[in-house]
Amino acid sequence: MKTVSLQGVEVPLVQPERGTPSAVGEAQGESFGELLADAVKHVDQAQLEADGQAQQLAGGGGNLHETMLALEKADVTMKVAVKVRNKVVDAYNEVMRMTV
Repeated sequence: MKTVSLQGVEVPLVQPERGTPSAVGEAQGESFGELLADAVKHVDQAQLEADGQAQQLAGGGGNLHETMLALEKADVTMKVAVKVRNKVVDAYNEVMRMTV
């Protein structure tokens, strides 16, 4: 399965199978909820890694350079997650405003 890296967060690409007709609304591969849960797990893992390295550095061990990189990676992944969340909420609100 192919993946795309969004600033450190690996997101799998789900491609429809060729030659197999599918019904409208039929899910192929992972669902949106599963993809979202995986992305949140990646963000959480980056936060935990940065926290662990910061605690290790505070205890007198660790490497300052690697700790700063882990902290920045965690910060960027959190910012990307917040922007994605905001876009999803905006899209949801736009759909809810539509008249049928």
